[in-house]
Amino acid sequence: MCRKLTYSFHLVLVLGFVLTGTAYAGSPILKLDINQTDTPAETEADFVSFTLADSGSEVAGITIEFGGTLDSRRRDTPAGVPLEQIYRDFIFSRPGSMTVTLSGLAGNTTYEITIYAFDTGSAQTRIAEWTANGEFVCTTEFDGGVNLPEAEGDYAFTGKATANSTGIIVLESAPVEGTREMSGASHPFAFLNGLVISSSAPITKARRPEPVDGALYADTWVNLSWMPGDLAVSHDVYLGDDFDGVNNGTPGSPGFVGNQSSTFIVAGFPGFPYPEGLVPGTTYYWRIDEVNDAEPNSPWKGDVWSFSIPPKTAYFPDPADGTEFVDPNAAFSWTGGFGAKLHTVYMGTNFDDVNNAAGGAPQGTTTFTPGPLESEKVYYWRVDEFDAFETYKGDVWAFTTPGAVGNSQPANGAVDVQMTATLSWTPADNAASHELYFGTDADAVKNATTASPEYIGPKALGAESYDPGGLAWDSSYAWRVDEVYPDGTVKGLVWSFTTADFLLVDDFESYNDIDPPDPNSNRIFDKWIDGFGTTTNGALVGNDLPSYAEQTVIHGGAQSMIYRYDNNLKTSEATLTLVYPRDWTEEGVGNLSLWIRGDFANAAERMYVAVGGSATVYHDDPAVAQTTTWTEWIIPLQAFADQGVDLTNVNTISIGLGDKNNIVAGGSGVIYVDDIRLYRPAQ
Repeated sequence: MCRKLTYSFHLVLVLGFVLTGTAYAGSPILKLDINQTDTPAETEADFVSFTLADSGSEVAGITIEFGGTLDSRRRDTPAGVPLEQIYRDFIFSRPGSMTVTLSGLAGNTTYEITIYAFDTGSAQTRIAEWTANGEFVCTTEFDGGVNLPEAEGDYAFTGKATANSTGIIVLESAPVEGTREMSGASHPFAFLNGLVISSSAPITKARRPEPVDGALYADTWVNLSWMPGDLAVSHDVYLGDDFDGVNNGTPGSPGFVGNQSSTFIVAGFPGFPYPEGLVPGTTYYWRIDEVNDAEPNSPWKGDVWSFSIPPKTAYFPDPADGTEFVDPNAAFSWTGGFGAKLHTVYMGTNFDDVNNAAGGAPQGTTTFTPGPLESEKVYYWRVDEFDAFETYKGDVWAFTTPGAVGNSQPANGAVDVQMTATLSWTPADNAASHELYFGTDADAVKNATTASPEYIGPKALGAESYDPGGLAWDSSYAWRVDEVYPDGTVKGLVWSFTTADFLLVDDFESYNDIDPPDPNSNRIFDKWIDGFGTTTNGALVGNDLPSYAEQTVIHGGAQSMIYRYDNNLKTSEATLTLVYPRDWTEEGVGNLSLWIRGDFANAAERMYVAVGGSATVYHDDPAVAQTTTWTEWIIPLQAFADQGVDLTNVNTISIGLGDKNNIVAGGSGVIYVDDIRLYRPAQ
């Protein structure tokens, strides 16, 4: 929740920071005075001036970018108060909301966000609710015509915000329902005088690598740098071209460069790691462990980062390898190999011809327009690169044009495919039949003939599906469909997918907005039976109007289940009758996992899962319905077995709020549920 800061609270933080020099809990890592102009005399001491014109700039390693229809002002008052320069100028949004995007933070790390909001010229109460990546942070509120700030924290509002996995926080303002600021045009609600980002705990790991993690780095030497952990005195550096070697490295092992006090290291020059230079086409991995012998938890193992030197061969083809239904008039392009000067393109409908081609005409550009291509074809193309010394033969890429076989299900490259999946595809426009290949080795499937073990057999036109009869847990598969014509057979692309390491109970992706009596209707509230039409069950699943499943607040995929509850002298419960999986011992599964998210405004009702109608497990947190972030709830299946459930034949699963066996007066709210799965126990 949001709270106002007091003067004494800030004093303690500042003294703690100055005396220790360490970014302990609450220490500021970014302090911005939001100004109309960059004028030193109008900038608060110990703050950095930042204006609308500075949007997109970096301060202390953090990039700040404003969004919205924004303007700025500077007032003559207040004067003679703490943080006077903070409170005298500001930016505001009119109309609509304001966003502040902060990037370069530590991923999945929680920070304190302090927003200063005040304007002497804005009479009457101005209220804005601020969120960070969609989660509530705080509510700012002031009346500039009544109460001037008397202490530095009078109009400072703070809350918590968690950066996403890439280190980004998006702050966004919104008007509070029912206030005059809802219009936004005449009465702006979002004001920003100052912004302070503080660490809510010491950040002990190295962060903000340069080059950024996963970068494509076009040179044969590199200067690696990073931001150190808050407690680091020195740094153990690991660098190599083997991920496992770097990830598992210890001092003295291969890949250990050494311990150093500086926060950068050069590689690819004589006298440094890789003195002969970095090798094109190679991915390098590096890791920084932070060391402080005075701290009992030292060293702090760092993440493994990577960067890649581009290959000498052509890469990043457009269209990408395996693209279906490419426009016959498309232009083709690629990224030239490292140091390439000339490029030679080969294209055709026969793999061997393209793979073996030689003697083509070189060109200086990385684009190629072959002219109108034929429809219903599988094409292959290759680009050879010449760097003035040597020619580097390219990979053979493939694509199809409209009318060819395609639309593979599972989609090419799909992951987390269920072991019960059935394969399907759409036929080529004029094919007479199909030849199907399937296996666990992509190269074997690619090269298979009708004499190979991967050959499944012919499939008649109109029978474009195949049930492999049960797939293996967490395994990779490849398949191919060749189209048979009266004058010959056209070899198809190789498609691949990977099965899941879990059994799916429900991910809510299959539900649609088709109403009965259409036989394709699959509405979420027709499968999850709630309390609609009853007086004893306060659960309501889904939305009244399409989209029936939730499509905004989601954990994975494109849909989740929105679940409204009202426990006024009743319990809320929604129940799904299972078709598969009913054997909750299959593949050695032992845990039920589901992701849940609530809202801080919800009533704090107990949440439970029941299977088989009666065996019930309650969440350990009685206020879990008030959590504002997606939270995984893991339940050992033994907890249901101990209540008499036959785990080999589970027929229903219910999600409820309240006390299933003791109905009392309760409250209401809205939660979201997603990705209900069965996992093997952690090893």
